[in-house]
Amino acid sequence: MISFGDNKISKNRTINRRMFILGAAKIIFLTGIVGRLFSLQISESSKYKYLSDKNRLREWKIPPQRGIIEDYFGNVIAANDQVFQLHIIPEQVENFNYLMLRLKNTINFNDKQIKAIYKKKSKQKPWETLIASDNLTWSQFSKLNLFLHELSGVKPVLSIARNYPYAKDLVHVLGYVGEASPSDINNYEFIKENHVPGLRVGKTGLEKALEKDLIGKYGIKRFEVNAYGKRINELDFSSGQQGKNFRTTIDLEIQIYAQKILKDKSGSICLMDIYTGDIIALASSPTFNPNSFIHGIKSEEWKEIKANPLKPLINKSIAGLYSPGSTIKPLVALSALEFDVIKPSMTVQCKGHDEPTELYGQKYHCWKEKGHGFMKLRNAIKQSCDTYFYEVARLLGVDRLSITAKKYGLGNELLKGFYFEEKKGIVPNTKWKKNTLGRGWVLGETLITGIGQGYISSTPLQLCLMTAHLANGGFRIKPRIVDDGSISFEDIKAKIENQLYETALIPNLNALEDTEPKFLEPMFRNHENIKFVCDAMYGSTNELYGTSYSSRIEDEKYQFAGKTGTSQVKRITEAEREADLKISEIPYEERDHALYVAFGPYKNPRYSVSILIEHGGTGSSTAAPIAKKIFKKVINRHQEREDIRKKRGQII
Repeated sequence: MISFGDNKISKNRTINRRMFILGAAKIIFLTGIVGRLFSLQISESSKYKYLSDKNRLREWKIPPQRGIIEDYFGNVIAANDQVFQLHIIPEQVENFNYLMLRLKNTINFNDKQIKAIYKKKSKQKPWETLIASDNLTWSQFSKLNLFLHELSGVKPVLSIARNYPYAKDLVHVLGYVGEASPSDINNYEFIKENHVPGLRVGKTGLEKALEKDLIGKYGIKRFEVNAYGKRINELDFSSGQQGKNFRTTIDLEIQIYAQKILKDKSGSICLMDIYTGDIIALASSPTFNPNSFIHGIKSEEWKEIKANPLKPLINKSIAGLYSPGSTIKPLVALSALEFDVIKPSMTVQCKGHDEPTELYGQKYHCWKEKGHGFMKLRNAIKQSCDTYFYEVARLLGVDRLSITAKKYGLGNELLKGFYFEEKKGIVPNTKWKKNTLGRGWVLGETLITGIGQGYISSTPLQLCLMTAHLANGGFRIKPRIVDDGSISFEDIKAKIENQLYETALIPNLNALEDTEPKFLEPMFRNHENIKFVCDAMYGSTNELYGTSYSSRIEDEKYQFAGKTGTSQVKRITEAEREADLKISEIPYEERDHALYVAFGPYKNPRYSVSILIEHGGTGSSTAAPIAKKIFKKVINRHQEREDIRKKRGQII
């Protein structure tokens, strides 16, 4: 039998046990709270401080500011402008459709713009910044900042964009910039390191070639924002580092003038200093507006550019390949003299159309209907007699001509590293044809190569360099378009004059076939041969019966020497030859290209020029008159150019 006392003791024990458990639970609970508070306030304080700051602070990367590009006289030809952009971070947007409706009402986005934003969003990851507009007006930008607290995920950004003040006149020199593509980011580490949303990088021309130095380093802005994301305080600002500035050798005034001459034509004008290699003008036509690519070119404009049959996207000065026509005849004559296969006194009878040169059943006509009669070398150059040069080419052979042509600038990339679209052209020889076409060379191909037709092709800049080499006495120079102050004109002239007094004979011309001459290395065997060819070019322009006599300038200050060229674009049939149609009667695409090369002033030469007008007819009537204008312009500006370089402390 259990007593009342025992029940009481048992009940007390139960209560005590429960009190102990409850007390222990309280202690454990309080210990947990204290531990958690300790963890939050001490152990993990840095973590939550970071999260708090991240919610309170915003960081914007500022696109790097590209370096400035100037012409030789210090005129800015590639500048930077401030632009207002609208960035959206989709993962921070609560309702994207609602946001689009607000943007439409707030900053007057039209349906086309809204559709473009949706399209761009579908191609990106949710966490990637979406650039809804990269060229807002000031009014739109202001309204965005005013209503920013109501537009979650929206970021108005003050950015920098490229601007080309002389747009079409320099597009083929400078190129243009466009939004960095995935391949740009993956292929170039310096682009990847500086990438920010909407970054523009060089796509063509100098903008692309100099990208590594032009791009600069991005900057950073840090702001304190309120709970709605509105900026209330700027905490930090780092402007980044501007890219390197560059000065080109281009004369802006002459470049604009050359482009004006080429308006409504398809062609090229190249102008070069024959000693320093400075490219003073590199004009190509037609052109297009590079500013259209900065914020994304409209599809209609892009289609129009691509559909243009005159191909405005091609820089014809360096990427257009053409048969040099008769402009190569001075070089053919020089090669024959250098290899001692002819003498200047060699005489050939030209009978014209009626009695062409015939070889293995193939007829080779001279351009002059009644023929030139008996010709010697100087007159053959002066009057551009095809029959004479058929004979010179036959005696010389294509392999030896190829050696000379390559030495003097044909068949080479002249601005390698600056223009990735530049073409090498073709300087054919027997080995080239066998390796390329798998067939042997035939003598008739040598004849037409001697008048600049057939397989041979060159760029206008190569013809300009060829002429510069003749004009400076046969010394190797390297064309340049970026002026780094490393070239001294006086030093170059002195070195050339010294070498002319020394033995400059090259006993074995064939030895130069596979070697590239060094800068200012003489490329001739006998300097008298160079002088002879230049004198013949003088006669071609300044003496009666010369092919460019009508474009001569009597004033010695502007007097120049040159050689015309007419490049066939199709084989002329006997029926077409007999029809003797006027240029206006021939379909445009079947008309010959007109070419002209020259150097001047004749008595103290400093500049060489090449002119190409696609389907322009004859070099004498179309291209040579342009040279007359160019030489007057550049010679009038010569002293100003000299003053500038002396003012800089250069002696170029």
